[in-house]
Amino acid sequence: MARISGVDLPKKKRIEYGLTYIFGIGLHTSRKILDATGVDYNTRVYELTDAQAALIRNEIQENFMVEGDLRKKVTMDIKGLMDLGSYRGLRHRRGLPCRGQKTKTNARTRKGKRKTVGAA
Repeated sequence: MARISGVDLPKKKRIEYGLTYIFGIGLHTSRKILDATGVDYNTRVYELTDAQAALIRNEIQENFMVEGDLRKKVTMDIKGLMDLGSYRGLRHRRGLPCRGQKTKTNARTRKGKRKTVGAA
């Protein structure tokens, strides 16, 4: 089993898709990593040799911000927006969508469960 950046990759998946289970790595980045290390896209995770896994691990550590560090950076960026008092920061603070979506009928994920107002 390959454990990279603190994440256990699914054994039966192709490595190009298995790497996307790491926070901060999508399909495009996964392919960049595999090109840089010379690992074939079609290799299954359980077929990886220790040397190949080490190459991938080193490539990710040296060139990409993933998992805990990336989560911390995103959180700090959002806190910075909130401290500045920017429009996006205010929307984050109020728990509303901050990318221009309408909120009259939708946005239930951000706003939470409906609160009925004026029921007698």
